[in-house]
Amino acid sequence: MKRSKNAGQERLITIIVVALTVIINGIVLALLFMPQMGDASKDYTYLPKFNAILNGFTFVFLVLALIMIIRKNIVWHRNFIFAAFTSTAFFLVSYLTYHSLSESTSYGGSGVLAGLYYFILITHIVLAAVIVPLALFTLARGLQMNVPKHRKLARWTMPIWLYVSLTGVLVYLMISPYY
Repeated sequence: MKRSKNAGQERLITIIVVALTVIINGIVLALLFMPQMGDASKDYTYLPKFNAILNGFTFVFLVLALIMIIRKNIVWHRNFIFAAFTSTAFFLVSYLTYHSLSESTSYGGSGVLAGLYYFILITHIVLAAVIVPLALFTLARGLQMNVPKHRKLARWTMPIWLYVSLTGVLVYLMISPYY
């Protein structure tokens, strides 16, 4: 039985997305258990601020992409989505660099703020892992101009990605006094 070209393409996309998801989330998870490789005499605390700035850019690009698609401006929607992917990719490189070179910083607050911080942090971490395959599948469907599947996925992807990028900034703002 001959498989269609479309089925083969779908299978390839699925393999690529699953592989990237495993690689990206695996590296992030591995950093929790790996010893830091950085020079203890060097200050790497500028990287979390840079990460927050990149998360802020991602948030702004996603909001602009959402506005553009509401206005049915597909070209600018696509441009802002590519910008969001670019700032997210730079974030990932910077995040991995920081966490491979430096010890994690502990939150020093207490009470209600500590509870709020850990709620935001935990939901941010879990949804950051979830957004990897969602964003990649949504991007693939958009690039294929498979509008029904793209829209169906984007209804979940956009709010989760917005939440992850915004809470990345909030986590930084809440922990920055303890660097």
